Amino acid sequence: MSIFNLSEFTIRRHANAKSFQRGEAYYAAGAVISLIQRGKWLQAEVQGLECQPAYVSVYGDEEGVNCSSCTCNYDLEDWCKHIVCTLLACLREPERIEQRPSLSQLLQPLDYRQTQRLIQELVAENPQLIDVIEEHIHWMAKYPEYRPCTSLAVNVDIEMFRQQVDQILQDGVENWLDAEEEDPIIEKLWSLVEIALDYNDRGEGIEAIAILSAITSSCVENWHQVADYGFDQDAIAQEFNLAWCEIILSTTLTPEERVDLQVELETWQDEWDADFSLSLEALHQDWDDPELMEILAGHSRGISDYSDRLVFIRLKILKREGRYEEYLNLAQATGQTQEYLEMLTSLGRVQEAMTVAFTHMTSIEQAFTFAKNLRAKGALSQALNVAKTGLNLPGDCHDDLGVWTSDLAQELGDNQTHLLAIRAIFKEQPSLDLYHKIAALSGKNWQAEKQNLLAIMRRYGSWGTEAAKVEIFLSEGLIDDAINIVRDLSPDYSPLIQQVMTAAIPHQPGWVIANGRRRAELIINASKSEQYADAIQWLKQVRAAYLASNRQPDWVKYRQQLIENHGRKRKFMTMFNSADME
Repeated sequence: MSIFNLSEFTIRRHANAKSFQRGEAYYAAGAVISLIQRGKWLQAEVQGLECQPAYVSVYGDEEGVNCSSCTCNYDLEDWCKHIVCTLLACLREPERIEQRPSLSQLLQPLDYRQTQRLIQELVAENPQLIDVIEEHIHWMAKYPEYRPCTSLAVNVDIEMFRQQVDQILQDGVENWLDAEEEDPIIEKLWSLVEIALDYNDRGEGIEAIAILSAITSSCVENWHQVADYGFDQDAIAQEFNLAWCEIILSTTLTPEERVDLQVELETWQDEWDADFSLSLEALHQDWDDPELMEILAGHSRGISDYSDRLVFIRLKILKREGRYEEYLNLAQATGQTQEYLEMLTSLGRVQEAMTVAFTHMTSIEQAFTFAKNLRAKGALSQALNVAKTGLNLPGDCHDDLGVWTSDLAQELGDNQTHLLAIRAIFKEQPSLDLYHKIAALSGKNWQAEKQNLLAIMRRYGSWGTEAAKVEIFLSEGLIDDAINIVRDLSPDYSPLIQQVMTAAIPHQPGWVIANGRRRAELIINASKSEQYADAIQWLKQVRAAYLASNRQPDWVKYRQQLIENHGRKRKFMTMFNSADME
């Protein structure tokens, strides 16, 4: 199976029409001589019109191709015909790909003598290699403890990453010129950064630094391509800054390497007008910082604001490396309650987590996250207790936690907590259905509960809950409360206002008349002909209220005033006369 998540659309998107056409012709002619995969690298030989075949290198994974190169003289930025031909072979004939070990896998079993022999034999076959080896030996002798952060000791083509960045920036400009709504620059650049982070996760920190250095420096050097089109570097620079912090704190660096990297970061910061202060802080505050060492050992319960900026990155590294006690000590010392509780729960220390939770939780979001973790661990009753506590904490997810708690309470048969949860939901988003559920759960206490709910609706003026409140008030025959809800609403709420007016006619005809006349006359007096139909609906309510309260003479008098005042408005009078307004 192909190592890349390829499609013909993807290949066409990275190649111009001519290159794709020629690449497809090459593939049909059987031009692909070999396809070899070594880890995430694919190497191919493609025989073209030239005497020597073209050598193609492609780096990618299951998410797609990240970078590619070819030895042909194609000088445009998109894929050449040889790369197209190679990837079409991967797509259509994945079984042709020959799996071979990577360089690191090949060298792993060799001892010192075997490695020396290998180098000697390679030089014998390729004499030009001796110059390269001599240069490296000279450098290593001069700086025995120094390894430049931008050099790689593995099979990684750094220049390919730089080229890929340049291509991404050029594509971003083309998208802008083509008036594309999406801005793919940040997403594509981040996909390259993730390659560096993958190396870092595997413990290959020096390689990760080299890759990220190539990506960052290429961005800084080539950003002028997109700056004139309004692209802002702040967002991607911030992501770079966090990635640098994680890689720096995951990698053992010599003092010389730290100085070298500091110079690079400061240079990028000045030239790109970006903020790499957090990365520079990580360089100067390594894991051997005395204050931090005290905290990790559990001997300190406080941490300075200066150190706190890197806490979440340190926690991520500690978790990845399985240093769980140090993780807990750092999270506790820095007040990261949610992370602290999550780790205790994941370690199966549920009772300890419960004790901490009830004394340290300060927000509903913390309680919700902790409750879900407990439920995932099978601690259902503990999860319900935490959720119940969370409903009384400040925050912005009472509705979501209420629904979650309601479902769990039903599952456990806890009617009291179920009622508490439904009540929490009702406070945020009242509805007649929830009102009836609370009535059913309250049993003999319903009358007291009902008065409490009605008081809540009268007291809180949550936007978007008007219709639900009206429905509940009308169901209880509380016409005056319903009127208070709609009294000052705009015409956008006309159906809701009309609903209350219809219900109020037998009880508050005077309000119906006054409200209907006011709203209708605002439209008629302003000659808003496009709203005359709305005015007629208000007048129908007015007429119904006059007649229901045995004030037909008053209606006739008002009707005559309308005709006298607005008789020349032909559109209005036509609609008025056809609306049975006698």
